[in-house]
This record gives sequence, structure tokens and C-alpha cells, in this order.
Amino acid sequence: MSDDRNNDFDDFQGFDGSNDFGDLNADGMHFSEEELEAAMAGFEQEFKDAEASKHERADNPPSEAFDSSEASDNAESSESSESSEVDDMLNAAEDSLKFEDELQGLLGNRAKVAVIITRLTSPRLLSAFCELSDISAQCIGSAQGAVAVLRNLDGDGPEAAVKDMTIVVAGMPAILAVNRADKLEATMYVEGRAGKTFAPPVLFTSTAPFVEDLMLGITDMNALEQADMTIFDSADLDRDAAMSIIAEHTRFGRGTSSIS
Repeated sequence: MSDDRNNDFDDFQGFDGSNDFGDLNADGMHFSEEELEAAMAGFEQEFKDAEASKHERADNPPSEAFDSSEASDNAESSESSESSEVDDMLNAAEDSLKFEDELQGLLGNRAKVAVIITRLTSPRLLSAFCELSDISAQCIGSAQGAVAVLRNLDGDGPEAAVKDMTIVVAGMPAILAVNRADKLEATMYVEGRAGKTFAPPVLFTSTAPFVEDLMLGITDMNALEQADMTIFDSADLDRDAAMSIIAEHTRFGRGTSSIS
């Protein structure tokens, strides 16, 4: 049995034909003691270098690993930038709309300003009539009569508004004054029908001064509000509120009624 194993080992020969395992050191199959010590010393140095590099990375994190305060600052900066971009877009859209309105005004497709002039003493009552007539307007009081400043200035919107009002409030005449492409027109309406026209200078002699200023673009609604003028907005009313206001100003007699 022992002899068989020896025979097996004898068949496993070295490259030089030797079957002596001790001779393998001589032909390079194994390190010498000096080479082994040198190799181990190299491994130890590599291990030390790797450990030192690991500690250095821990003590000095990469620039990407910034603290939470820096992240917060960057987030706020990003939000500020986005907010600025949104503001710029909104301003650009607003400027575009203003330009479009001005262009349509120059072409005469949109009035610059339009007002309905009445002899009503109460701007609140006029706002109620506007609500019942589906007219969006801001109503201003004056000693010469309440005036409705119209919001719908597109096309024939002003004419449609005064027609509707004089039909809803039967028997009440009203004057529509419109500025289209810097051309002023003033027309009397009764029961939905256009009647007599007025030259602007004649009209302005019998209206409050702010009417002329509005029509000529000298002032606007913002300026009138800042001047503490009494203004009632039809948009603030619903039908029930409008009817209640009308009831306050209406006196009923035998078969007749009147508005004060």
C-alpha cells in the first residue's frame, strides 16, 4: 500500500523531469524564503495604505456630501429661481394681454371705455339693475346721476348692455357713451332702442367731471377708488340681493310705481 502511493507520487514529475518535491524551489514553482518575506512585506504595506486611505475618506468626505444647511440654501435658491421664472411668465402674459387689448382698441374692435349714464340718485340701485340685466359694471354716484362703468368692452358689448338695461327697467332712459379708437360717441336709449345722439362737449356739460376724465383716459377706476368715491359693484350682488335693493327704492301706489 505504501509502495503504491510512492509510485503515484513518482509519476507526478517536475518540469525538469525530477520527482523530488524539494527540488521544486529550484525551478521557480515556489518562492524562496527571501522572496516570500518580500511578498509578505508588500502585502502588509498595501494593507496599511488601504486602511490609511479609508480613514482619510472618512475624515474628509467628498464635496458632494454637503451638510443640510447647504442643501437647504440650495433648495431655497432653486425655489426662488422657479418663483422668479413664474413671475416672469405671468408678467409676460399680462403684457401680451394688454398689448392685445390696445391693438383691438386701435382697430375699433374693443372700446377703451364705455359708461351708461342715468338720472338715478343711487349707484347701489343702479348696480342692482345691472345685476338683473346680466351686466358686469362698477356703479358710481354723483349729483348729476349714477353712472355704470362697463367691463365688457368687446365688439358691441356696450350697446347690448344698455339695450338690456332699458328693456328690463322699462321707461328708464339711459345714455351710452363709448370711446372706440379715440372716437367718442353718445347715444340715448329707451326701451332697447337707440335714439338721439349727443356731441361729447354737450354731454359733458351735464355730467359729473369724472365722466369726461374717464372717457378721455385722464383717469381710471383705480384712481377713482383711491379718491374715496362711492362705488358699488354688480358682481357683489346676486338676484335676491338685487331685488331687495330695488324693493327699498320702489314705492307702489294705486296701479302705479315709481323709483326714487
